[in-house]
Amino acid sequence: MKFADLGLSDELLRAIDEAGYSEATPIQAGAIPSVLMMRDMIGIAQTGTGKTASFVLPMIDILAHGRARALMPRSLILEPTRELAAQVAENFEKYGKHHKLSMALLIGGVQMGDQVKALEKGVDVLIATPGRLMDLFERGKILLTGCNLLVIDEADRMLDMGFIPDIENICTKLPANRQTLLFSATMPPPIKKLADKFLSNPKTIEVARPASRNENIEQFLVKTSERGKRDTLRGLIEAEDIHTAIIFCNRKTTVRELAKSLQRYRYKAGEIHGDMDQSSRIAELDRFKNGTINILVASDVAARGLDVKGVSHVFNFDAPWHPDDYVHRIGRTGRAGAKGRAFTLVTPSDDEAIDNIQKLTGYKIPVHTGDASETEAAASEQGKEIAESTRGRSARGGRGKGAAKAEKAAKPASAPVETKAAKSPRGDRKPAPSARRDDQDGPDDGWNGPMPDFLSVGFGS
Repeated sequence: MKFADLGLSDELLRAIDEAGYSEATPIQAGAIPSVLMMRDMIGIAQTGTGKTASFVLPMIDILAHGRARALMPRSLILEPTRELAAQVAENFEKYGKHHKLSMALLIGGVQMGDQVKALEKGVDVLIATPGRLMDLFERGKILLTGCNLLVIDEADRMLDMGFIPDIENICTKLPANRQTLLFSATMPPPIKKLADKFLSNPKTIEVARPASRNENIEQFLVKTSERGKRDTLRGLIEAEDIHTAIIFCNRKTTVRELAKSLQRYRYKAGEIHGDMDQSSRIAELDRFKNGTINILVASDVAARGLDVKGVSHVFNFDAPWHPDDYVHRIGRTGRAGAKGRAFTLVTPSDDEAIDNIQKLTGYKIPVHTGDASETEAAASEQGKEIAESTRGRSARGGRGKGAAKAEKAAKPASAPVETKAAKSPRGDRKPAPSARRDDQDGPDDGWNGPMPDFLSVGFGS
């Protein structure tokens, strides 16, 4: 269906045309007329199907009539993460450029002063994460009594992040006769309960079975061992024709260490995780979008709704703990009708997680058997190249610490310069006891500096 048939204004249709779109996706064709009719609505669709535009476009036309008042936003959009909130704001700027609507972004990780100033002027659209919104509300910096339109986006992700109590609290502070729109990729029982409580006779639009398979994404399991994961991943990267790729890990420590490992192997890799401040996360995403880096190692902070055009591959370095996360992770590729490939590295301990994923999606993921020897050969070749370069440097600098490291790098038993022993300040000393492996849970605030000499001295040295 064409956008011109959905009842949108001429100004909005002009902005859509300038953005290069003419045909509405199924969720947009189903949702936009209902939103324009001021009905409550539940939208269920796979990630990458255009959910954001299905509420942004009609909201622009609805809000075109009226005037904003200080501290009282006219509409509110709740997002689970800062990246999603910023992405929705970009959509409003793109599609609302022929309208004079004011907008404010209320997210953590940035200065509160500028956000408060924007609210004091009055905004038509407030895009917020629940935590920062409640913080400002409790400080008396915002009033929600004038908000007549509420959007709860990525509701199942809100559930995973523990935001449902905050959302219930926010809903009680909004006018009772508001219009409420709830969007989600899946509909677990707690979200159904939330919808029953706060939506009035909603229209449900479901364009795909929750967590069903996206036919545009080829999915594979790659069997490996815990020790061999990095070698297997590098082999896959070499064997595949990768344009841009996102690699997902379960823990922030793994994200950091894997990104540094790939950089040592001369890949253009970056990282994004929840411990980074907002400016660093935005800068890293910009580097990925403009092609400065083509591999982004990420935690699940990047799994939901993040829209980067042209992602050809997704790699699950760790099998996700929650099967819903698998659907969202691989949904970063195969977007807007494009083709994509998704590989999940699995060890024997991942059997239960994979079973749960296959039960949820109703699809038995095939095991990637092709090019297995090529994958191992590519990883081995990488190791040889690094070892040769290290030998060259040690030859120029004379025999000593560099030569000792080169000999260790040349051993085929493990990847070069990956162990703490190779980083030991003095090659003739016994290595310090190895730190906890990155597959163990624990805080991310440990010491990351150089190893002091006295820690590597054993008794009787």
